[in-house]
Amino acid sequence: MGFLKQIDIENFKSWGGKQVIGPFMRFNCIVGTNGSGKSNVMDALSFVMGDRAASLRVKHIRDLIHGAHVRKPVSHTARVAMRYGDDTGEEDVIFCRTISGDSSEYCINGIHVTLAKYMEELEKIGIVTKARNCLVFQGAVESIAMKDPKERTKMLERISQSSAYAEDYEKKREALQKAKEDTQFHFNRKRTATVEKKQVSEEKVEAQKYQTLVDDLNNSRLQLSLFQLYHNQKDISALSDSLREKQQAAAAKKSSLDDWEQAVKACKKEHGRLTRELQQIDKEIRTQEQTLSLRRPQYIKAKVNTSHHAKKAEEARAALQKSLRLRAVKEGEQAQVRQEMAELEKAWKSYERQAEEERVSHSRDIQLEADQLEQYRELKERSRKQGAVLTQQAEKLHWEVKADSDKITFDQRRKKEVETGIKNNKSQLEDLTCRAEKLEEYTNTCRASLEEYRQQEEGLSRELQEGSQRSEELNQELGKVLEELGDARLDTQESQRQQRRREVLQSLHRLCPDTLYGRLVDLCSPIHKKYQLAVTKVFGRYMNAIVVTSEKVARDCIRFIKEERAEPETFLPIDYLDVNPLNERLREIEGAKMVVDVVKCNSQLKKVVQFVCGNAVVCETIKEARSIAFNGLERIKTVALDGTLFSKSGVISGGSSDLRSKARFWDAKDMKQLKERKDRLTAELRGLMKLKRKEPELTQILAQAQGAQTRLKYSNNELNNLRKKTIPNCQAEISRMESEVANLESQIQMQKEGVEVKDTQMRKTKDQINQIEDLVFADFCAVIGVNNIREYEQEHLKQQTELDKKRLEFETQRGRLSAQLEYEQDQMEQQKKKLHGLEETIAKEDSTVAEQKMEEENLLEAVEESQNKVLELKNHLLTKKSQVGESKTQMDQKTQNLKDTNRELVSLQREVISAETALEQRQLAKHNLLLDCKIQGLPVLLLSGSLDEISKVQLDSESESPSATMDIYEREAQLVIDYSGLGTQLRRLEAVGEVEAQLERLREEMSSMEEVLQRTTTPNLRALEKMRKAMDKFQGVVEDFDASSKAARKCSLEFEKVKAQRFHLFSQCFEHVSIVIDQIYKRMCRNTSAQAILSAENPDEPYLGGINYICVAPGKRFMAMDNLSGGEKTIAALAFLFAIHSFRPAPFFVLDEVDAALDNSNIGKVTSFIKEESRESMQIIVISLKEEFYSRADALLGVYQEFNECMFSRMLTVDLRPYPLNQEDCDNQKEPWLSSSQGSDVP
Repeated sequence: MGFLKQIDIENFKSWGGKQVIGPFMRFNCIVGTNGSGKSNVMDALSFVMGDRAASLRVKHIRDLIHGAHVRKPVSHTARVAMRYGDDTGEEDVIFCRTISGDSSEYCINGIHVTLAKYMEELEKIGIVTKARNCLVFQGAVESIAMKDPKERTKMLERISQSSAYAEDYEKKREALQKAKEDTQFHFNRKRTATVEKKQVSEEKVEAQKYQTLVDDLNNSRLQLSLFQLYHNQKDISALSDSLREKQQAAAAKKSSLDDWEQAVKACKKEHGRLTRELQQIDKEIRTQEQTLSLRRPQYIKAKVNTSHHAKKAEEARAALQKSLRLRAVKEGEQAQVRQEMAELEKAWKSYERQAEEERVSHSRDIQLEADQLEQYRELKERSRKQGAVLTQQAEKLHWEVKADSDKITFDQRRKKEVETGIKNNKSQLEDLTCRAEKLEEYTNTCRASLEEYRQQEEGLSRELQEGSQRSEELNQELGKVLEELGDARLDTQESQRQQRRREVLQSLHRLCPDTLYGRLVDLCSPIHKKYQLAVTKVFGRYMNAIVVTSEKVARDCIRFIKEERAEPETFLPIDYLDVNPLNERLREIEGAKMVVDVVKCNSQLKKVVQFVCGNAVVCETIKEARSIAFNGLERIKTVALDGTLFSKSGVISGGSSDLRSKARFWDAKDMKQLKERKDRLTAELRGLMKLKRKEPELTQILAQAQGAQTRLKYSNNELNNLRKKTIPNCQAEISRMESEVANLESQIQMQKEGVEVKDTQMRKTKDQINQIEDLVFADFCAVIGVNNIREYEQEHLKQQTELDKKRLEFETQRGRLSAQLEYEQDQMEQQKKKLHGLEETIAKEDSTVAEQKMEEENLLEAVEESQNKVLELKNHLLTKKSQVGESKTQMDQKTQNLKDTNRELVSLQREVISAETALEQRQLAKHNLLLDCKIQGLPVLLLSGSLDEISKVQLDSESESPSATMDIYEREAQLVIDYSGLGTQLRRLEAVGEVEAQLERLREEMSSMEEVLQRTTTPNLRALEKMRKAMDKFQGVVEDFDASSKAARKCSLEFEKVKAQRFHLFSQCFEHVSIVIDQIYKRMCRNTSAQAILSAENPDEPYLGGINYICVAPGKRFMAMDNLSGGEKTIAALAFLFAIHSFRPAPFFVLDEVDAALDNSNIGKVTSFIKEESRESMQIIVISLKEEFYSRADALLGVYQEFNECMFSRMLTVDLRPYPLNQEDCDNQKEPWLSSSQGSDVP
């Protein structure tokens, strides 16, 4: 018998490094403190026997490596090896399992094997891993005792290995049950078929009589069909030849059309190249014009400045010439004044000489003596004293008159000067007034020009501003359009299939431009985006249908599609649609709308939309749609916004990704509109870009307006200065001078009057003085011989007086001339200063004009250079335009030729379509005739092919695709009909009228036969067929019944075989365990009154039911297992375990703390039993903490713990056989020994 010798462990759980557990005796106990690693020995054995990680108290197999529980694994691998030997002395077998990553490697004697091979070798030595027949883990004893009967059955099945047949058993049993049900079913069918067979045989006779009439009718139909097929085939041959000729002509014309298309394409390419060159030249012209528009305002500004400064210089020269003339006049006046002064001096000197000569001559007439002179003086003194007062008054009056006369003279001179100033100021005022008028005229001209410039500026500014605002709006709108195009994600390259369908539709539009409207999806749209899915769901297969005006147009289009081998299309001819009236009551449903009301289209398509939508109703939610569809008095077709459709039949179809992709066609339609809108906006933007070319013109106008504004400003300033300052000052000066002249005149007049009065008073006073003198000088005058003294004095003083008077006049005139000369000299000095200022202004303005003219010439050269470039580019542009025009003319000519060729091709294609239509009608008639023959079962003989190849589809329904239809026609063309059954006379008919008349006669004969057949009482026409079917059915039912009976017998045999195998294995185990368990239980209890009974709930098939386990402890009555004490349950469970182990004994038996619930008495019983068993039939290893238990073992394995970075387990092994507890143990005493994984020591 084999046994476990030792266990080699390396880095497994708490066992760090390489350690050896063992050697093991027949009865071994493992002891140690809690947590020292005792149970890890059990885990090591379980691991090396192939258990999964979940059974070893870890989640992952890598967690079994030493240190992994603290995330510090000491290695990447761990290993456990079990050394197994037997008593025969053969070589030991080493079973080894190694951890490598998250997987395990298995070795037997150092050789790598698979897990299956490993398990197989373990089973050979009696270790069944799945059944765990050699390991009892901690706490398992109590659970075994408390297992229910079903669980005990499963344990016995695992031990007996009858569970291997459980699955096969269930399959065979189900198969047997099904076979029995099939047999019964076929038996019932057989009985029913027998009854039907009897009923059908009675109807057979009547049906045979009726069949004769039917055969005659079928023969007549056969003749009619052969006649029609024969002449139809002749028509098809003739039409095929005609169609082939027309197709060849159309192909030739198509080739010519391709050549013209290539020519047009080349012309378009050349025209595009020339157009691009033209655009480039136009761009260069715009650039040069922009440069010219920038230079021209600069030139104009420079020219205006030059003109302004030249004008100022001219004005300064005019003023200088005027000043020079005025200076010359002033110099003449000064010379005249000097000449007058010289003449006055000369005249005064001449007068003085003449006066002196006259005085000398008069003084010789009267000569007084000295005493007379003395007397004269005395008398004169006396008269003076007497007339002193009068004399003083006279002198006073004399001096007053003299002062007044001087004042009058001064005022008169001042008046003359003021009048001269008035004359000069009036002349200056006239000049200023003329200057003001010219300035006013100039300002009016500048103001008119400025107003014109402002109007042009406002117009251009407004136009440019509106263009800029419109450009911004267009850019924003274009950005939104582009964003919408990007969000829709529909602006992508269409697939070849979509492109092909679009090209076909365009071709159909060319064929039928007025009668083909387009696809339904392009002709209408939902009123809001939220209805897109719903409308798409309702439209269904009509979504991409093509709307035409009539059925004829639809058929022509279908023929064209077939000829082009294009994909099939659905057509909606408006005059062919059968439209039901709308149910107006549906519009009154709350919370719902009719689908026709949420689709917008033109009035011509209302009928089409009504046909497609019908009375369908759209609702907001699925709940509302379901309620309206099914909860009313009648069912209504409804659809929710998410595309869920509720049909009247009760079918509910929900939305899908395909539906959403179809709904994007509405967005595609919007996208097309967005693209058109984008093109419009782009074209408008290009037009606005041309408007920007006017910005240089605006700049030029602004420059001109600024120059005019500057000139107007200077002119206004000068005019205002003239009007508000210079002219008013001049007028005020004139007014002041005129008022001064008036004042002077009035003063002079008053002074003259005052002088006259004073002269009168002075004469009166002189007369009084003269009277006094006459009284005083009366005697003296008589002596000297004069009438009065005054005669003497007048003669003597007259000359002196006249001299004084002349001297006064001379002094006055000389003073006047001196003042005038001084005034004229002051005026001359001012005029010189003015002339000097004017000369400086003229020099400055001439210098500025020279600089401005140089700048003007430079700008003029630049402007002329730009103008020359623009002129050259415009000439080049005209040349290029002529080339573009010639290219356009050539392209238009070739395009026209292309159109003519296309029209001819279309005409030929229509003829081809007409021929194809006629041919297809004949082929369709042939197909329908053959189909009628096939359906009616007419015996049409075929030399080639079979009627089974004929499609059962009616082609006039247009349900088949063009390719399928053509395939059908091609297959039917391969059929060769034998017309030998058709009369020779019928085949010789050629004329159409004869053929039609003969066809009518054949139809009348067939109609008469049909009338006879109709008058005949119709029996069960399907009696013969039913008889054949009944016989066939009866035969089939009998065969099915026999087959099911045979299958049932086979299943029964297979089931019984599996049942017997499973029953044998289970019964063998159950009988052995039920017999042995009682013996073991008695031995463990040490009492023959103890009983342990195993009974099956299902004795016939015990593995289908539970296994009851009943134990009666010594000295106690029968109690259920739940009512036993803990020790009694443990004893019962151990008895059950040892009984099972005895059936399939393992080389060793490991128990983990099975003595936990045992008292000392029971421990003694158990250890005695174990000791006996270990000596006889098994090796036992027990993990125990009770001295009463492990003290009776043969070997003691002590587990203790040490600590480094983490806890690791160590073991000491001691042989207890030299230390027997009683004489019985002494008999088997051997040499004591001790081993340790770390060394040896005496305990």
